[in-house]
Amino acid sequence: MSLFEVGRLVVKIAGRDAGKTAIVVDTIDDHFVLIDGQTRRKKSNIKHLEPLPQVIKIKKGASHEEVKAEFKKMGLEVLDTKPKKSTERPKKQKKAKVKKEEKKKEAVKETKKEKPAEKKEEKASSFEEKVEKETEPKKEEKK
Repeated sequence: MSLFEVGRLVVKIAGRDAGKTAIVVDTIDDHFVLIDGQTRRKKSNIKHLEPLPQVIKIKKGASHEEVKAEFKKMGLEVLDTKPKKSTERPKKQKKAKVKKEEKKKEAVKETKKEKPAEKKEEKASSFEEKVEKETEPKKEEKK
């Protein structure tokens, strides 16, 4: 029987969670165990763990709540992690769609450019009409 049986209290001696207490929740193989407690619940190499003499009675694969309850009985705090809220990633558009959209935008811009030009022509024609009307009476007066 291994020194790292289910329920064994251990101290993490390497990595981010070094110095924190945990319980062996499950044995994965000869070199790795699943731990939970003051550390994050994760697979850990037994070379990174220091076993303590205490063994707690928990079932294999115990939930985080069960581990939390056992730690409270011992008077230790437990790390509660909250999962991140997943956000929807922006979808990547295909190049063909992007090109079509650009062509549409260019077409809209061209039509917008044409409209003011037409208005200028209309203004010019109305101006010419006014000039013609003004000059016509003068021509009649000269006769």
